[in-house]
Amino acid sequence: METTSRVGAQPPAGEGGQTSPYARRTVDGYLQATFPWYGLDEAFTGPRWLMQVGTAADGTVAHGSVGHGDAPSVRGETSEDKERFAVVVTVAAHPVRRSPDGTGHLEATSVSSAAWLAGAGLLSITWPGGLDHTLRDDWVDQQTETAWVLADDLSGPDWSTLSLPVDGVPTPFHYRESEFGWVLAGSTEAGVHVGAYGRGMSAYGLAFAEIRDIGAYAA
Repeated sequence: METTSRVGAQPPAGEGGQTSPYARRTVDGYLQATFPWYGLDEAFTGPRWLMQVGTAADGTVAHGSVGHGDAPSVRGETSEDKERFAVVVTVAAHPVRRSPDGTGHLEATSVSSAAWLAGAGLLSITWPGGLDHTLRDDWVDQQTETAWVLADDLSGPDWSTLSLPVDGVPTPFHYRESEFGWVLAGSTEAGVHVGAYGRGMSAYGLAFAEIRDIGAYAA
């Protein structure tokens, strides 16, 4: 799968929800991006918040995420069901290109890049019942590798097709559900790939739009 790298996947939070990878971030990194950011459109009236950006091998901003709804934390199964959120991942679309120092190449990005980042993000705030801290770390490693394999086979049987508006234009997305939540990924006419994941909010009713003022997410 062509992608920037696995850098930027959300790190697991502490047991019991004591820490969260979704603490409020500053807008600085987002403003350095040379591509447009995407989030839910204006029909969503709930809380919006920044997460973090990821960089390519040359240090440029390559992708990032913004959240909508309840800021999720890693908790037991009964608590997770009460959280309603959707996270939108934007990935800059790039072909394979030479590194700035001319010594190598930077990897390309694709819809699979967005699908993997979304899948890894969902796993980072998932804590299956009956696992202690050590076992959960092993579970996350195993499931993250599975998410990587799934993202590399978007035409496979684990994915279905879902059409959702992007800037008002019906756009096809690859979509899959699991007991932990849902993941989707597609491309926009603006030249970026968009992924998303969530729980408690139906993916079927979502619509995406370019974020005109990323600073509003930091308010």
